[in-house]
This record gives sequence, C-alpha cells and structure tokens, in this order.
Amino acid sequence: MNVLVLGGYGLIGDAIVGRLLRDGHHVAGLGRDVRDAQRRRPAVRWIAADMSKLLAAEDWLPVVAGMDAVVNAAGALQDGPRDSLDAIHRGSVAALVAACEQAGVHRFVQISAIGADLSSPNPFFSTKAQGDKVVTSSSLGWTILRPGLVIAPAAYGGTALLRALAAFPVFVPAVMARQPIQTVAVTDVAEAVLRAVAGSLPPRLAIDLVETEARPLADVLSAFRAWLGLPQARIVPMPAIVGRLAAVMADGLGLLGWRSPLRSAALAALARGVTGNAGPWNDVSGHPLQPLEETLAAMPAHVQERWFSRLWLLKPVVFGVLSLFWLISGIVGLARQDAAADILVSHGLSPAHALGLVLAGSIADIVVGAAVLVRPHVRLALTGMIAITLAYLGAATALAPDLWVDPLGAMVKAVPALCLVLVALAILDER
Repeated sequence: MNVLVLGGYGLIGDAIVGRLLRDGHHVAGLGRDVRDAQRRRPAVRWIAADMSKLLAAEDWLPVVAGMDAVVNAAGALQDGPRDSLDAIHRGSVAALVAACEQAGVHRFVQISAIGADLSSPNPFFSTKAQGDKVVTSSSLGWTILRPGLVIAPAAYGGTALLRALAAFPVFVPAVMARQPIQTVAVTDVAEAVLRAVAGSLPPRLAIDLVETEARPLADVLSAFRAWLGLPQARIVPMPAIVGRLAAVMADGLGLLGWRSPLRSAALAALARGVTGNAGPWNDVSGHPLQPLEETLAAMPAHVQERWFSRLWLLKPVVFGVLSLFWLISGIVGLARQDAAADILVSHGLSPAHALGLVLAGSIADIVVGAAVLVRPHVRLALTGMIAITLAYLGAATALAPDLWVDPLGAMVKAVPALCLVLVALAILDER
C-alpha cells in the first residue's frame, strides 16, 4: 500500500515508518524539515511542508493523491512561535480529512492522546479532541489510537526527561511522584498502526493503548534507573512550587522556540495521570500490551544511554553560560570602550579604527549572546560565535601577540569560549 505518515520523523512517527517499511509498504513522510530524515531513511519519499499552513482541502490534495492510507502522527504540546495547537490538531486535520474523502483514501489512522476531551481546559487535550471529532464525523475508514506514556529507544522530550531524572546523582527528584502512569512501547504503537492500515482492526475504532496496570511515576523512574544500570537511589518528591517554577521557565523558553518537556501543558497532563482503559485493546487483539519491564528489557541500555542521561540536564546550563559569557563580554566592551581601544592604539592602530573595532566587536558579542537563546537562530548564533572567536584570535595574533600571556587578553578568553561553543554544537538537537 501507499501510506502517508505525517510527523514521520518524530518519536512515534519514525517507529511507524520503520514498521510499515518492514512490512513492504511504500511510505511517504511529511514534516517541516526533512533533511535529516532523508539521510536516515532514504527509502521514504519525504515531503517538506508545515501542516499548520495546510488549512484547505486543496492544499492537501496533491499530497494525498495516490495514497491508500494516511497516518497522522504529528502534534505539538503547546502554542509557540512555530506551533499553533488549533491549526495543527484541528484546522489542518479538518482540511486533510476533506482531501482524503475527495481523493478516495481508504483508511485514516489518527494518533491522539490519553485525556483528549472537548471540555478540557488544557488546549492540548481540547484541540486533540476537536481533531478526533473531525475524524469520527468523516466517511473515512478511521482508527483513533490513544497511547499512554510512550517508551522508545529514542530519547526525545518526555522520554529524555525520564532518563535524566532517573540518572540524577545521589537521589531522584520527582514532581507529583505518586501520579499514576500507564506506559506503552513505541513498537506496540507502530504494530497497532500497521494493523489499522492493513484493515485487521475493527472499523471506526477509537481505543487506548496502555499497559494493563498503572504504576506511580516514582516506580517508572526507579525502573528507568535500574535499566540504566545505576544503583538504587531514593525518590525525593519535589514540592509543587518547584514544578510550577520549572513550568514558568519552560513556558518562557517556549516563547523563544524551545520545546521543553517541562512546559505547563506537560505538567497538566501529569497532574491528571497518564492512564487509560486497557480492556478494549486486550479484547480486540487477544493479548495485552507489554508492561514497562518488558519494554525496557527489549531495548537494553548501554554506555551511550548513561552518558546521555547524566548530561542531558546540563544542556540548558551550557546555553545559558554561553549567552551570559557573550553578553557580559559585549557589555563590558561597551562600558570600557576607551580602555579597550587604548590597547589597540598601543599596538599601532589609529584611535578611530581602534574605537570602531571595539564597538563592532562588542555589538557582535551582544547580538550572538542574545541570539543563542532563540531556538530558530541557535545554529546561526553558534556559527557566528566561532567566526567571531577565530577573528579575535587572528587579530590578536597579528596585532598583539603579547596578549597570549595577558590573563585578561582576548586570546586567553577566546579559547574556552570556542570550546564551549563546540560543545553546544555537539549537543544541539535539531528537532
């Protein structure tokens, strides 16, 4: 079959694409930036498009032409500079469904969410439910799957946060440690999608995908810590104010384009508990979905998992320190421009040229220091930092080689700055 997967390079979408390919289907994947996905999965026909901008059936018709099935694994957690929940979860789904009806697409699989509810005060859950309603009101052969907490070999978003908290030194911090959680393996979600695409599930089915028994978040974290091969550590419940403060900071970063799993929408989801009804799936499939223990056993952790888990929480620290370093450098340069210019004058530059270089360097420092905090501009800002640092090194070598031994000199400051920039580039997640 020809199958279109929206969000085909995401945590769930990538597993779905892989499972469909292994079963011999022809897969097209759609997403905003497909360059990395094209390299990882060259067998897929990738379509670069922002579905939040495809809000009319006519926009979708060329995309769904010739497709036998469409799988919607796209979604966003919270509104932001690049994300509109209403457009992604409702508007584009309505246009897509209308296009599928016109194009004669046979099957439509919607990846929804546990807790999707039209009356929910949380925009994530209410817009998800609105999209689901559009699907169920259509003439398509639809299936709606509502996964619990998805566990996958890939570490992204909430799955990355679980690893990081589980690997925390000495103790394991947890907000709302007693909230009930039901997990599901991403491989089980992909298998359910495959069955829906193949028509082996009952038609017009909306169903939860969760393990049979719920467990508190504290037990999930303990299971992840054991999976990482780390010694047992006490789960320390964090006061609710800690979660609220983290959510406020994460929401602020969200306005800058960062998709933190600590945003208020995620905490609201945790506060209601990530639980569903496992019974209907057990009845339909004839066997329960694998519990967390089996999910983790099927994806053994190795040294790279421990490295990632221990270092993940340092990522915001690295970018914060980088921003502070460059902002302070620029501000100090502006505040002490005469003194800085005098150093260059003493090495042969004219006062006007020296002052101009100091002002240009200070402004450049402030620009890249601020830009590195804005997610869409991070890579450009980091590249700029490297270029500026190398320019400082080259200028200092040519004009003032004695700055090598000056503890406050440009060259001594430039070397650690360059190293930190290279670390930031190495840990930058493109998604």
